[in-house]
Amino acid sequence: MALLDILITNARIWTGVRENPSASAVGIVGDRFFILDEAQAHQLGARCRFDANNAFIAPGFNDAHCHSVWFGLTLAEIDLSDCHSAQDVYDTLAQAEKERPDQEWLIASNFRPSKMGGEELDIAELDRATNNRKLAIKHNSGHSMTVSTAGLQAGGINVDDPEQPEGGQVVLDDDGNPTGLLEENAMRAINDQLSPESVDELAYALQLAHRRYAEEGLTSVTDAGIAGGWIGHSPREMAAYQKAAAAGDLLARTQAMITSDVLHPLDGHADDPAGHGLDAGIRTGLGDQHLQIGPVKLFTDGSMLGTTAAMTEAYCGCSHRKGYLQGDPEDMRDQAIKAAGNGWSLALHAIGDAAIDLALDIIEEATEKYGAPEMPHRIEHGGVVRTDQIERLAKNNIVVAPQPRFIPEFGGIMADMLGEDRTKLAYPAKRLLEAGMILPGSSDRPVADGEPLKVIQAFVQRKTENGEEFGPEEIISVDDALYAYTVGSAAATGWAGRKGQIAPGQLADLVVLADDPREVDPDTISDIQILATMVGGEFVHGGLEEV
Repeated sequence: MALLDILITNARIWTGVRENPSASAVGIVGDRFFILDEAQAHQLGARCRFDANNAFIAPGFNDAHCHSVWFGLTLAEIDLSDCHSAQDVYDTLAQAEKERPDQEWLIASNFRPSKMGGEELDIAELDRATNNRKLAIKHNSGHSMTVSTAGLQAGGINVDDPEQPEGGQVVLDDDGNPTGLLEENAMRAINDQLSPESVDELAYALQLAHRRYAEEGLTSVTDAGIAGGWIGHSPREMAAYQKAAAAGDLLARTQAMITSDVLHPLDGHADDPAGHGLDAGIRTGLGDQHLQIGPVKLFTDGSMLGTTAAMTEAYCGCSHRKGYLQGDPEDMRDQAIKAAGNGWSLALHAIGDAAIDLALDIIEEATEKYGAPEMPHRIEHGGVVRTDQIERLAKNNIVVAPQPRFIPEFGGIMADMLGEDRTKLAYPAKRLLEAGMILPGSSDRPVADGEPLKVIQAFVQRKTENGEEFGPEEIISVDDALYAYTVGSAAATGWAGRKGQIAPGQLADLVVLADDPREVDPDTISDIQILATMVGGEFVHGGLEEV
């Protein structure tokens, strides 16, 4: 009688286990890895045997910070990713306006101002191209939006005398007229018009996103902010996740961060901690290996590309601009501490070093009051991280989730904004490892390309869109990059020892590659073909030859 459900042989296996990095076979029982020795596996027998034909097998990739719903929605919206001039944008929008006569709003995504050569969009031209329809252009940073005049009016923004929101800006021209550009919290007026999408729409977006994940070898993802705020799409967003899961459309294991905007005061016993949470006391950790609630997401600052990330020193070329926090720091501290008191792990978006100072203060206070959480507290992005901050991060076991893929997409622009000294401190990797910290793999997709192999290549090259070096001191080995995208991400999301390695007892998630990323020219890592993706012992993409 065969004891193994699956046996995979004839493969170059990278386990992700430092002490035993290779194996001769992969034996699976149910949804778990069981045995890694070929001789012993043959003795046990297997119901299904696969020959990998000398392919490279690694634990499944895990993106610890992306935006699945947002990404899925972009796949159905007007795509501006190939636009390199204002005229390209106008032409694309004019064509889309003809093709989408029944849509109340024209929604465009993947707009990258960094590709525009310094050109800015003209609101009058946007009005002309769209025939004065309501238009919203989502910038790839996620922290800015450009809208038409009709869009401004629909959002209740007075085009003659716009009110400036706290933690955001309605950008004006020299004459005091709106340009159509909205930063940070100013976008809420438009998002309130566009949201909420229906549960069915959101579930379909998840289906589209997860099909792409499977093709790219992703077996786990973390959606970094749902259900509220300017990043969420519906107060019922978790229901959309459940609907997609029930339909079998969540091909990758999913953890979802809830935005702090939807937490609220909770009643309870006098002995219960005062603070914010969700009804019924729902908090970080609820769920299972397929779908789980992660940390609460709180934005402390904005975007580096939009110069809204909060810095201690001004951006280069902008002597009076240091960015800004998203709100009153005491209010943000109070909100986060109350959430931590109710069992929430914290995931604080902080890009500028001034924002990281605030995030560190908050997490240190939360840890002192309530102890270390089961799922680590996190700082999302870490755009500029000083040496003294690295020391505090390591001391408090805080995870930083940087996105090296930002570097080949817009690193040159960031370097110009930061200057030489701060560029050396930007989006750290090697310094985190040297400090003994967890380094996860993540993309911030759709802000940047989320293909794991492209992110891994960025980890080991750190070259800008112009081919220039960007903080080369932070380059890590391919082995360390693979470790980040598997073991590191599992640890960052509270799943260390349960997934992320090809090891007995861990979840049987793996990716099959045509080549070993450690052995090819670094320039070609992202070209390696994904032959198969397996989640829980089942192929969700491709497959292997059965023997």
